[in-house]
Amino acid sequence: MLPAAENALNPVSPVSVAAPDADALRASLPDESSLRTSLLALIASADRRGDRRLPAEREMMARLATTRITLREALVQLEAEGRIYRENRRGWFVSPPRLRYDLLACLPFHDMVQSQQRRAQTRLLDAEEIAAPDEVARRLGLASGERLYRITRARLVDERRVLYVEHHLRPDCFPGILAFDLARESLTDLYRRHYGLRVARVSYALSTTVLPEAAARALNAVRGSPAQRITRINHDQNGRAVDCDEEYWRHDAIDLTLTAAPQGGG
Repeated sequence: MLPAAENALNPVSPVSVAAPDADALRASLPDESSLRTSLLALIASADRRGDRRLPAEREMMARLATTRITLREALVQLEAEGRIYRENRRGWFVSPPRLRYDLLACLPFHDMVQSQQRRAQTRLLDAEEIAAPDEVARRLGLASGERLYRITRARLVDERRVLYVEHHLRPDCFPGILAFDLARESLTDLYRRHYGLRVARVSYALSTTVLPEAAARALNAVRGSPAQRITRINHDQNGRAVDCDEEYWRHDAIDLTLTAAPQGGG
């Protein structure tokens, strides 16, 4: 019989390969506690180096012998705790010390930052006249759709973008204000020097939220990242609501503080 015919009559049996043992695979991965400990060590190392940048996720997966899903869950948990933050297309970084935001001090941004020996910068994103959105109109005592000024800025602490803010101003209080250098000028100082207006009372509303698309884009963040939202309404010496600010802070960037004397007894 020819060899080919013999092989046809006696086919070679297929080789059976055992599937990986799922339990053994899981056992080889670090548990949640040890993964967290390893990540905290990486954070401490990056902090000591001073560059604050963590290795790429692929490198961390290999170094820590874990999966992408497990690693991402651990990183997101550390982000929620304010230990690290993520920049879009750049990776993960160690969070620097938080800025103290004293609600009662009512300091302009640059004064607040510089008083804590940090470096402040402002980027002007837009300055225009628009129709007042319903909620902003209500806060300023305007009719819905009435004209107002909107100034949009990104603000930096030690060269990190941490704050996206939209200022809404009444044009009747600040005619011509859009002509000023709004990347350099403090609005509070402009109000006083050029318009004879002093902020005498401030109303705050505070909430936790996520970064909307415009804020995330301005802060080089991932849309949906956790954020602190601060809505502030400034009233002048005559009691008028003259402007309204909508601030979106990276949630790890600030500590909100407030000192108040108790009223009444007990």
